[in-house]
Amino acid sequence: MIPNPEQHGMGYHDLIDEIDAIVMGRTSFETVLNFGGDWHYAKHVFVLSNTLKEVPEKLKDQVTILKGNENTILNTIHSKGYKNLYIDGGKVVQNFLEADLIDELRITTVPIVLGDGIPLFNTLSKSLVFDHTKTEVFLGQLVQSHYKRKR
Repeated sequence: MIPNPEQHGMGYHDLIDEIDAIVMGRTSFETVLNFGGDWHYAKHVFVLSNTLKEVPEKLKDQVTILKGNENTILNTIHSKGYKNLYIDGGKVVQNFLEADLIDELRITTVPIVLGDGIPLFNTLSKSLVFDHTKTEVFLGQLVQSHYKRKR
């Protein structure tokens, strides 16, 4: 019901230009694989999984599987030269927020109430304070707000 952000922008191209790599969980990765067609990401993708052992042969140079705690994962990714990361997927975002490893949030509100799914935010052991930096509206219906972590 909502146009593909790759075709219409909506902040997607700016985000991709600003990041070095994408970090996502196994569930998000498998969902993207099920879209079919060409691989959707121009940036390297790190998939966090304790169960996934390998990626499809055609993605070996574009996808790396990692496991461990969030700090270990970040140290591994940073040691490979990737600094600005896009963290994707409900559980992965929750875990990185709990570890206080998110510096910036870009939250896009879509005018659809889902009946199920993984919530983006869950209970945290402490409050995290962010400063609002800007809000944009795309296609007259998608509202994207940007926040930076207040340290």
